[in-house]
Amino acid sequence: MRHVPVPVFLLVAALLEAGGDAILRRALLENAGAMRIALLAMGAAVLLAYGTVVNLAPLEFGQLAGLYIATLFVMWQLINFLFFGTPPTFPILLGGMFIVMGGLIISFWKTTA
Repeated sequence: MRHVPVPVFLLVAALLEAGGDAILRRALLENAGAMRIALLAMGAAVLLAYGTVVNLAPLEFGQLAGLYIATLFVMWQLINFLFFGTPPTFPILLGGMFIVMGGLIISFWKTTA
């Protein structure tokens, strides 16, 4: 796992988290009966995979958080558009710009001690 680049961990984890959340949303809001149970189980499995991948990343959790949150925000918007057909509004894009900038600052700003 040490040879896998950190951005790959971030992208895969964000895809799994946003995808798992989307599957659970579909299960809870749009389905019933056996389909709901199947989607809930699939969503749970995808979210378990997310938790595993994000914790295998070769970084301290605090270092990972800023860049991961920025990556996750972008992935949520993509999943929201692809799964639910909802494009991000201007306020979401503007706020997202601050989320991404904050993630970059947290991850790459080097301080001298």
